[in-house]
Amino acid sequence: MNSSSNIYSLITRQSVVLFSIIINSTLLYSQEIPQIISQKEVSSQNFLPDFSYAGYHFGNIKIPIINEKVILASDFGVIANDNLDDSKALLKAFKAANEVQGNVVLQLPAGKLILSDILYIERSNFVLRGAGSGKEGTEIFCPRPMMYLKNQESLAELREYLTSTGKRQIEKENNLDLPFSQYAWSGGMIWTQVPNQRVKSYMEKYDTPPTVLAKVIQGKRGESVFTVSDVNGLKVGDIVELDLFNKDGEKGDIIEALYKNSKVKVGYSHWKQPTLALVRQQVEIAAISKNKVTIKTPLLIDVKPNYQALLIEWNHLSEVGIEHLRISFPDAARVAHHVEQGYNGIFLTRVFNSWVQDVSINNAESGILTEEIANVTIKDIVSEGKNIAHYTVAMGGVHNVLVENLKVYNKAVHPLSFNTFSTKSVYENCEIFTEPDLDQHAGANHQNLFDNIKVHFEANADNKYPLFEGGGASYWKPSHGAYSTFWNINVDVKGGDSASSIELNGMDEGPLARIIGINGNRNFTVKYGPDAYIEFINQPMTKIPSLYGYQLKKRLK
Repeated sequence: MNSSSNIYSLITRQSVVLFSIIINSTLLYSQEIPQIISQKEVSSQNFLPDFSYAGYHFGNIKIPIINEKVILASDFGVIANDNLDDSKALLKAFKAANEVQGNVVLQLPAGKLILSDILYIERSNFVLRGAGSGKEGTEIFCPRPMMYLKNQESLAELREYLTSTGKRQIEKENNLDLPFSQYAWSGGMIWTQVPNQRVKSYMEKYDTPPTVLAKVIQGKRGESVFTVSDVNGLKVGDIVELDLFNKDGEKGDIIEALYKNSKVKVGYSHWKQPTLALVRQQVEIAAISKNKVTIKTPLLIDVKPNYQALLIEWNHLSEVGIEHLRISFPDAARVAHHVEQGYNGIFLTRVFNSWVQDVSINNAESGILTEEIANVTIKDIVSEGKNIAHYTVAMGGVHNVLVENLKVYNKAVHPLSFNTFSTKSVYENCEIFTEPDLDQHAGANHQNLFDNIKVHFEANADNKYPLFEGGGASYWKPSHGAYSTFWNINVDVKGGDSASSIELNGMDEGPLARIIGINGNRNFTVKYGPDAYIEFINQPMTKIPSLYGYQLKKRLK
């Protein structure tokens, strides 16, 4: 063999080796990343929503530290650790803070404060700040539940609804037959609201025509541009609500868009209330050109003419913060599910680009409740105590909300919960230490994400656990719509036979879920509702532990 042949043979062998290295590296890399992201063919056939817009200012900026104007609650008679009720003094401090123009911080002193009345935040650019959530910080102790307070006018429609529909908690085995409480999923000792603004529709007779800004003609899922009838009522920077309706009854196209013709039973609330928007998202207008509107977030689903979609006025507060404090309630006997007495911490309604951070909540029936909020970050929350909770941090009627680093130590019926009309919202880096449940609570909630969640539970005799069990009323079923996503769920099982496989189940009727990454200290199998996409089971997700983090980093690049 001549020298040129030797050189050719050497180059060929080196090329084959190099090619093999490249191929093997690619295979290894693809095995470390789920195919729904790494393989174009798989991702094109299995839609995965972009969750990266969740949180304060779409996740684009960090929560600010506001120090422009600070009002000291102690200047208005709020005295910590004196074992006297501070409610009247706190209300005086709130009134003074509300009179300040621009950003204002109401600073609470360190120590224990006693609160027996509701603190309403009813303006934008307002921060309620304590001295910290730890032992040396600020504790707001609420000795009495809200059932002993004067009925709140904003819950009048809910009270009428519960009474007129005869909502009762009936448990024959416990000799129990009691009416639902108005505080089962509403109300809080700290409460954000727009004065005289209806928050949630319960009774059609109270419906009033919305302030329509434009009719929306057409748009495509995942895109941020759509066609409107008229742009005269719109301007760049407006925060408005996009509403899509089902005017076509039980077989309406929008129901197919939500559930993709899966074999699930759809509750009658999807068609019996044609004036109630089935799909809604609060959006910020980024640009206007002729009859085209560009928003800062992608559309949830296609917009079709028969959805009779509208852009409507959305009254809300913005730049509201609640931070660095502890809310506590006394040890109290539990009456029953849905018969809560009103030991509720925070109730967020109608806020946008706002936050709750560094808050510890002890013995609440519901720690943080939400309704009609968007682009809010709730982070570094601790839920603990001896009492059994209904919710810890619940998401209801939310869009693009991020709950980050929630630790749940107490027993709760729904430790993490996506409730009615929740969309594109995220629980990220959360941990449940007692009887975990990743609840999806019916009511046209869809495209939400449980992300990098760790759960702990005791093994059952049958080696099964209902981790995905979904609640909610039958008239709003199924438990969720298409594309609800679970990403990197780490499961710690205590007791039982460590060699036995554990089946994770509980969801029979939620369609087209994405379950990517179930791992932990046992071997797991997953049983889920119709047409679920499942991969990366019993495999650690070291490359992309958080889908939200991965998508946000990719988008901000």
